[in-house]
Amino acid sequence: MSLTDLIYAGSNAVAGLTEGAVNDAIEKYGADHSVGYPDTAYFLPIIYAATGVKIKTLGDLPAAVGILKSLITNKEDLGEALNAGLATAVGAEIIEALRYLEGDPYANDSGIGFVADPIIRSLGVPLVTGDIPGIAVLLGEASDPAALAAIVKDYQQKGLLTFMVGNIIEQALDAGVKMGLDYRVIPLGHEITSVIHVVSVAIRAALIFGGIEPGKLPEFLAYTKERVPAFVNTFGEINEVIVAVGAGAIALGFPVIADVAVPEVPGALMTQADLEKTVEFSLEAREIKIKVTKIDVPVAVASAFEGERVRKDAMFAEFGGNKTECWELVTSGDPAEMEDHKITLIGPDIDDPMFAGKDVVRLPLGIVVTVGGKAMQKDFETVLERRIHYFTNYIDGAMHVGQRNIAWIRLTKEAFEKGFRLKHIGEVLYAKMRSDFEKVVDKCEITIYTNAEDVKRLGEELVKPIYAERDERMGALTDESVDTFYTCLLCQSFAPSHVCIVTPERLGLCGAVSWLDAKATKELDPEGPNQPVIKGQAIDAQTGRWEAVDKAVASASQGAVEKVTLYSILEDPMTSCGCFECICGIMPEANGVIIVNREFSDISPVGMTFGELASMTGGGVQTPGFMGHGRFLIGSKKFMSAEGGLSRIVWMPKELKDDVAERLNKAVFEMTGIENFADMVCDETIATDSEAVLEFLESKNHPALAMDPIM
Repeated sequence: MSLTDLIYAGSNAVAGLTEGAVNDAIEKYGADHSVGYPDTAYFLPIIYAATGVKIKTLGDLPAAVGILKSLITNKEDLGEALNAGLATAVGAEIIEALRYLEGDPYANDSGIGFVADPIIRSLGVPLVTGDIPGIAVLLGEASDPAALAAIVKDYQQKGLLTFMVGNIIEQALDAGVKMGLDYRVIPLGHEITSVIHVVSVAIRAALIFGGIEPGKLPEFLAYTKERVPAFVNTFGEINEVIVAVGAGAIALGFPVIADVAVPEVPGALMTQADLEKTVEFSLEAREIKIKVTKIDVPVAVASAFEGERVRKDAMFAEFGGNKTECWELVTSGDPAEMEDHKITLIGPDIDDPMFAGKDVVRLPLGIVVTVGGKAMQKDFETVLERRIHYFTNYIDGAMHVGQRNIAWIRLTKEAFEKGFRLKHIGEVLYAKMRSDFEKVVDKCEITIYTNAEDVKRLGEELVKPIYAERDERMGALTDESVDTFYTCLLCQSFAPSHVCIVTPERLGLCGAVSWLDAKATKELDPEGPNQPVIKGQAIDAQTGRWEAVDKAVASASQGAVEKVTLYSILEDPMTSCGCFECICGIMPEANGVIIVNREFSDISPVGMTFGELASMTGGGVQTPGFMGHGRFLIGSKKFMSAEGGLSRIVWMPKELKDDVAERLNKAVFEMTGIENFADMVCDETIATDSEAVLEFLESKNHPALAMDPIM
């Protein structure tokens, strides 16, 4: 059979299965029965993106099946056949959605099935920064499980996000591959239709970050091809359905690499039978560049391990966590007096005989990273210091939580058995500081202290005074105290018209880029994503509008956005990319705003979930009354200050409220004299119904109720 014949055979088979499944479901449940995926604002995302149709009930599906069948023309033309591949994707989406009619079909499966909106948003930052350089989709059953495991581990160590479908899941698990969202190796399911959940991720990336209007299928296909760096590896014999699924991937711009002979299409459908060459071949096919830093440690080091959690039963050693003192510091040194790559441990290591027989090794820990370079500045110390958290978490078998003198580190038994010791933390920090900050760091020394007296003495005499000096310096940094703001265009790789303006009191909406980060990035990469904006005279100081900012935003967005205010959510608010941590929206009846974080999945007092709120604001569009932002902005005196500021906050999920309470209370007290403001803010444990929220606010005499009307 020709390639087109194979595609049509598979797509026709899926079309028949889909039509039959829809008819059976309507007969069993009725046409008015709701259908959809959990925790998404995009209905059945592929159908919604392609047609603009919001599938809500089973009665909506027959029309979608009709569209699916119309795409299968059976003509001997590759372009037409690729459309049939898209039809296969639509069919798989419907079949998978029907599986959710009676609850989670993956509850007892090793796969996770549908990938919720918040997970996609959480992946936004590492995708745009390159911590996730690409997306690998693996499906089938490998003839050589050991070779398969090596491929998956190689992708993992290179930082790729890897999705798996089929029996390769068990093959990889049996070979010791660590899986789950924490490890960026995500098993989706065993049925071939499970692969649709990857397609859904790609399509929702276009909806969430790209701001593409539903119904414009060619724009979605262009977006996935140009901005979603994905490819497919198939293992084992392929049938017509797999070929049809592959055609859908090719239509999205994702090359398919098989380990068996296939009718090849250059750059789109290829064979690589040598599994030792699969990784290199696949990366080249998608033109994915990997920056590899060789680090001399006995475990893997990659961003894919960043989310790893070390549980008590797996723990070998622990530092901090209210059990011992644990701090970390980056400080500048004179390069002429430094010895590059000097790593010193002062005190016992975790393999010291004194710990023999103990269930857990617990030690105090102090880490001093001394960096030197001609372009190094004192202001960069905090930027580099925060990276200790990320770099330590890149270690397979390590968990790092907190920062400064509330750091908490755990190491696994597995890492210890592989030979990992404290000096290896130094090796990782050295390698990453030198590679990631090569333009400002010419030399780097690491000193690790584990003697209790040293950790305590240096913590008091060296570390705390430096922290205090920085806090005083940062406290004096206000938007008024500097003459330069910075653009941040990192997210334009996904949200082409989005531009952040980063100021001392208004960090990037993703929550990951501060003014000092932007300043440091400009030094590291002069032509990069952070460019200075000499602010000049304000057009309107209250709303935060500057002529220079307008010009910078208009230029960087290619005219998509012409003007922006930094302190208002009602008048030309800043655009949002889609990977923001929180979103605020007006609650008119309370004369204030609610804030919802992406981890909160329930309905908010304005009648919408986080996903539904976020669907109106992502993709680089301005939506007056709504704004995406980072957690840290909740506590900034510039937070929607044009509308009355922090005192307008009337509701937040409890987890978020508890997280920001200290900063929020401090800022509100300094501005208004109100004490313990967070106690006046309602949360879901108190009320989510608007009337009940109002009753609570009235009982607390919330200041928003007495302010001028917000609208």
